[in-house]
Amino acid sequence: GHGAVYAYEASEDVEGRVLLFLPQGKKADHLGIKVQFFGRIDMGMAIHEGRPHYDFISLSKELAPPGTLYQAKTVIPFHFRNVEKDHESYRGRNVSVRYFVRVVVERKFLPPIHKEHEVFVQIIGKEPAVNESIKMEVGIEDCLHIEFEYERRCYHLNDLILGKINFLLVRIKIKHMELAVIRRETSGEGVATTPIAPPGAAPGSALPAAGLHGNSADAGNILTETQTLTKYEIMDGAPVKGEQIPVRLYLKGIPADLTPTYDAVNNRFSVRYFLNLVLVDEEDRRYFKQQEIILWRKEIG
Repeated sequence: GHGAVYAYEASEDVEGRVLLFLPQGKKADHLGIKVQFFGRIDMGMAIHEGRPHYDFISLSKELAPPGTLYQAKTVIPFHFRNVEKDHESYRGRNVSVRYFVRVVVERKFLPPIHKEHEVFVQIIGKEPAVNESIKMEVGIEDCLHIEFEYERRCYHLNDLILGKINFLLVRIKIKHMELAVIRRETSGEGVATTPIAPPGAAPGSALPAAGLHGNSADAGNILTETQTLTKYEIMDGAPVKGEQIPVRLYLKGIPADLTPTYDAVNNRFSVRYFLNLVLVDEEDRRYFKQQEIILWRKEIG
């Protein structure tokens, strides 16, 4: 394949053909040809203590014993059956999950010839049995009280998020309100034991106008990377008490590659998604509240 990446559902076998080419009339001695299949968590993008990568799959098959190649073109099929591919392929800021096939031709007195080809793996999730709505009242005492409600907590990757925001008390001059989808990637050994601090401030805390866009934090050996994937204005102008603002957000329309929520993959990284509701007052102070949503994959693609 020329730069093509093949997508597999996790339960599918990985199979293909190895093509070996020789100049016409030439022969090549070798000390064996093998094909390998790797599943790798790569943490080499950031300075992680310990190993830069960890292979959770490492298989090798001999395709040909030591010998000599005479043909201008040799075709050898390979097949990796029933390999448990527990994690999805993922390309993050500080961590990636890669599956790849590597062919190695061993040679006497010379370094081996090898070629790699990446395989993309996706896992179809199960629809959550319980999918309750998210309902929350937040505010600043005697200044602002809002109630927001999102229809569900769990969404598939092409879903539509519907909700509404009610203003129960408004004594601050609100200029506009926006909704953002935020992805937070946490990586490092022992992610599962790290407490989850919400990536925002407490309800009703004022924030400077900046301070919301892609930032990274470092807690010991754990790296946290926060990315704003999309942001749109849901209200312009001052709301009044009793006003209701509808929320409609198409996840399919987000330009970034959405993934399912990953919870402590191999105890090395997690990826979580949040809806961030931001109100901006006339003095450009920002009040915001974050709410985690769970994403799952309904189909390959």
